[in-house]
Amino acid sequence: MNVATLTAVSKSFGGVRALDHVDLSVDEGERLAVLGPNGAGKTTALNIVLGLRRPDSGSVSLFGRPPSDLAARRLVGCTPQELSFPMTLRVREVVDFVRAHYPAAATFESIDDRFALGELAHRQMGGLSGGEKRRVACALAFAGDPRLVVLDEPSAGLDVETRLRLWKNLEESGSTIVLTTHSFEEAETFATRVVILHRGRLHACEGDVRGAYLALTG
Repeated sequence: MNVATLTAVSKSFGGVRALDHVDLSVDEGERLAVLGPNGAGKTTALNIVLGLRRPDSGSVSLFGRPPSDLAARRLVGCTPQELSFPMTLRVREVVDFVRAHYPAAATFESIDDRFALGELAHRQMGGLSGGEKRRVACALAFAGDPRLVVLDEPSAGLDVETRLRLWKNLEESGSTIVLTTHSFEEAETFATRVVILHRGRLHACEGDVRGAYLALTG
């Protein structure tokens, strides 16, 4: 089953074309890494999949429905690149708030076990380090036990131990996962499929990820 599909999707901001006739299908159960430099259009592509932006042309579907469809959105968890939390809420309160939006959410205990939130649970969000906030944000993507998890640069700011824990969680999650990354190691370690987005155009990548990326980007 195609979980998410972009068909001939283009998007421009002023005179800058962020996406140029992008075709992409994400199959149930795969772990897809979208590799690309800054400004390649990675975040724009994810926002269109999530229904946060509309394409200028082309079409997009999420579980066979428009991305704005509530039934489709309830099957998705995400971690955005830019994080913003209510600074006075405690971590447990934030996790429970997100869980409340899903009809079959994961328990806090299961999320704690996977992302080691126990020592953070009673701390206010405003008192967390950047890496700790990123860890909470990644945990929130799984709070609703979603079928599709979308992660925009999820390991940015994480220490080595937390990054390895995240990769292990992603591999064992059972969800379909799409993430953007700058990291060759992350793409090669985590993904079952890698595509490269460069100057708004999508390129298939097989075999040597680093070599294919450098050949495109110069």
